[in-house]
Amino acid sequence: MSSQPLDLTPADLHRRLQAGDDIQLIDVREEMEFDYCHLPGSQLLPLGELPRRAGSEVRAEGLVVVICHHGVRSAQAAGYLRQRLGRTNVLNLRGGVDAWALQIDPAFPVY
Repeated sequence: MSSQPLDLTPADLHRRLQAGDDIQLIDVREEMEFDYCHLPGSQLLPLGELPRRAGSEVRAEGLVVVICHHGVRSAQAAGYLRQRLGRTNVLNLRGGVDAWALQIDPAFPVY
């Protein structure tokens, strides 16, 4: 069993983005949710499309952080990427965009 963390807190992600780390942000919410609010630089890849699109759109090298509203769908997506595609470079944003709004950016839209 790996001791590698499976998720990242909003504070950790914010710190790494501020430091200029090269991170691919994959948002697995639906298009309507993404259009309402999303982290700058994130890419929309709805959870239902993940099996079809992940192989070509989610990078195999470098950190990938998967994002959703509260962290549940993104945890499923991260699990899929790790277990089915063998990606060890994938972390889930704990608490999703809701936690981001509460902990990092009070101006970030919530729903």
